[in-house]
Amino acid sequence: MKFSPLFTELFNTLINLIYPPFCLFCEVPLPSNAQLMLCSTCLSLVKIVTEPLCLCCGHPFTKYGGASHLCGTCLSSPPFFDQARALFLYEDPIKTIIHKFKYNDQAAGLKIAPYSMAQCNHLSGLINPDIIIPVPVHKNRLRKRGFNQSVRLAQIFYPTSIHKINTTTLIRAVDSAPQTSLSGMARRTNLKNAFLIRNGDELSAKKIVLVDDVFTTGTTVNECAKLLKKNGAAEVKVLTLARVKD
Repeated sequence: MKFSPLFTELFNTLINLIYPPFCLFCEVPLPSNAQLMLCSTCLSLVKIVTEPLCLCCGHPFTKYGGASHLCGTCLSSPPFFDQARALFLYEDPIKTIIHKFKYNDQAAGLKIAPYSMAQCNHLSGLINPDIIIPVPVHKNRLRKRGFNQSVRLAQIFYPTSIHKINTTTLIRAVDSAPQTSLSGMARRTNLKNAFLIRNGDELSAKKIVLVDDVFTTGTTVNECAKLLKKNGAAEVKVLTLARVKD
């Protein structure tokens, strides 16, 4: 059933009266027509990743000027992915928005993503991939949470390319411990043999974008990229909602 625009507007007005919107970070009331679910003060705290940054892993060089270049880590130990980019630094209020999204299924704060993508010139290399692969979660975690946050982010990042989103080729085979509390070496050990490929023939010579929520050390996406390249992918780039600064 399709409702008239007038009915929809009246319905939304009623909902806002009963459940008035509030800032997802500081929780102050917002105007009924608020779109980004952050007040102006909290919105000003959002840090968008800008150049200069590492040409490969996207590490921002916030303390230095000049042109983008390769960071020391990517020079000494090149990752398997070709490029990684993020929209925001993983600091509040973005950190809180991601937490509420992942653990409370509050997706309203993600409206800030498409709003901010237009300001991120460094995303130009990720515009038209052949395949979009959300980093998979294990079936046990999917059953518990009810959704894969990376799939939802892929739909937000690529609203006109939903048909390119592939959730069946890269599989999370091991329900390993969460990466958040582990050191760099422990992260790599934790993810050993955690992923597998099904129907890898469709990856041959394809340009792929991996989508995840947060880039911390890059261990997870690098492990995925390694497997995708091993199965014939020509290029693997990474797009995350946020990244840890250091």
